[in-house]
Amino acid sequence: MTARLYDFVMKDAQGNNVALSAYAGKVLLIVNTATRCGLTPQYSELQTLYARYAGQGLEILDFPCNQFRNQAPETGSEIEQVCQTKFGTQFKIFGKIDVNGADAHPLYRYLKAQQPHDSGGGGIKGALLKLAALGSKREAGDIEWNFTKFLVDRNGRVVNRFAPAVAPLSIEGEIKSLL
Repeated sequence: MTARLYDFVMKDAQGNNVALSAYAGKVLLIVNTATRCGLTPQYSELQTLYARYAGQGLEILDFPCNQFRNQAPETGSEIEQVCQTKFGTQFKIFGKIDVNGADAHPLYRYLKAQQPHDSGGGGIKGALLKLAALGSKREAGDIEWNFTKFLVDRNGRVVNRFAPAVAPLSIEGEIKSLL
C-alpha cells in the first residue's frame, strides 16, 4: 500500500502526536525552517499568508530542521517561542526533523517523491543557496536549504515545490487558486 500525506503522524513542538489526517480538506503549505538562517524573515510572510487565508482553509505546517549549517539549534518549544515572539506566528510548528539523508523523516521522503524539483530559483539568492548546499552530499530530489515550500491541494495532492529563496507572498496567487 502506498503512503498518502494523510497517513503520517508527526510530533508537534511539545512532542504530542498530530495526525496529518486532521488537515484533510485544507490547502497546506509545508515548510522546513530554521530560526538562524538568512531566510528566517520569511516567517513574517508565512504569517501574513496564514492571517489572510486560514479562514478560507489554508494551513501552514512548519517543520524546523537543523541539517543546514546547524541553523535551528533550539528545542522545538524554544523554536515555537522565538517564532511567536519575533514574527507573531500562529500556525502549527512541529518538532525538528531531518529532511535529507538516511535519517530523513518519511514525510519528507514522500514530499520529495511527489515533487522532486523546485519551482523558481530565487535569482541571485537562490544561486548562492545552491552553492552553499554543494558542500554536502546530495541525492536527487534533496531539499537544498531551509524554507523549501511544498504546496498541497485540498485532496492531499502535492502540487508544487518552491525553492528556498522564493518569497512566500510571491506564491499567494497559486495558494488562492487552490482555496
